[in-house]
Amino acid sequence: MKSLCFAKMQAVADVAARAGKSIPNVTKTINELTELGVVLECGYAVSSGGRRPLQYRLNHQNLPNILSVSIDQYYTSVAIYDLSFEIVTPVQTIYNPVNNGNECLRATKAIITEVINNHSGSPIMAIGLTMPGFVDSATGQNHSYTADHPLFNLCKTIQDLSGIQTLMENDSTAIAIAEKNFGQAYRSQDILVVNLNWGVGLGMIIHDRLFKGHSGYAGEFSHIPLSDENTLCSCGKRGCLEVEASLSAAVSAAMQRLSQGEISSLQQTYSSKGLIHGDQLMDAANEGDQLAIETINKIAYMLGKGIATLIHIINPEYVVISGRGAKVGRILLPQIQSALLQYSIDRLSKHTTVLVSELTQAQLLGGACVAVEKAKWIV
Repeated sequence: MKSLCFAKMQAVADVAARAGKSIPNVTKTINELTELGVVLECGYAVSSGGRRPLQYRLNHQNLPNILSVSIDQYYTSVAIYDLSFEIVTPVQTIYNPVNNGNECLRATKAIITEVINNHSGSPIMAIGLTMPGFVDSATGQNHSYTADHPLFNLCKTIQDLSGIQTLMENDSTAIAIAEKNFGQAYRSQDILVVNLNWGVGLGMIIHDRLFKGHSGYAGEFSHIPLSDENTLCSCGKRGCLEVEASLSAAVSAAMQRLSQGEISSLQQTYSSKGLIHGDQLMDAANEGDQLAIETINKIAYMLGKGIATLIHIINPEYVVISGRGAKVGRILLPQIQSALLQYSIDRLSKHTTVLVSELTQAQLLGGACVAVEKAKWIV
């Protein structure tokens, strides 16, 4: 049944191939689920010769829902999905910085409780929780925090609060899962997914499988020491890519120039509030503001330098720029390509295609995917 969640319609042979089960076993199961009204017949597939196979899809109206909770450094978003990965409630987003642990926990619990209490549709089967950090998906613990920190055991806290099984994953890993299932490069077996957000994360699909490394923490792209600046990174080290190639870096650079009185459509906002937000910077860049474009160009070039390093190590078929920063993808791509030409070996990089994600709410979608894949199904 999980296999049917990830495609609108599938024939028995397709379900069997994805699930790794025999066709007779899958046929029996689908017939049983059809009798229960959980699976629907939906016509015959187009045939390239021979008998056309009958296709099936989930009857999601008779199935439970999934709650996805997406946390990044500054914002928490919550949405409910059905098992065909369609959003069934409006996305709720709050400003909720993780650097204030107790307040972040309180606000996260409050918004989850509010969304669950206001939901009148199918029951919620599982919660998919995604956030940055050294997330151990097996235990649901975030080892970026000490054991006594409010966010260390956030997964268990949410499960205890809601009474609903809760599954946790690193944000960049979840985004890679979403891109593999629903993104432009889904047919590829070798995909690197860059999560351009306030930091720079990485999710890796290698040989068609999610790669997390020996201890589960592979993908710390932010902290590759490629920066020539001496700025101290959030990890406590110097020289990390994050200090020059993240949205936080772009916002900081823009505010420094605004403080010097440079002309920009952002100047009024900065003058009245003393700061600008990342979305404001990206919106201004997409509308042609030169200061905004130049700061985005700068992080894009450094991002390309980092991607060149990844291409030399992994040799992927695709690199997908995803996450919040995909919003300025048309500005990012030329500078990324320029850096690739300068820093990568052509024999390698010419076989890698860099794409900008077309998914909306990729992290939320990834959280829903994690819940569907890992939950104990209650139907």
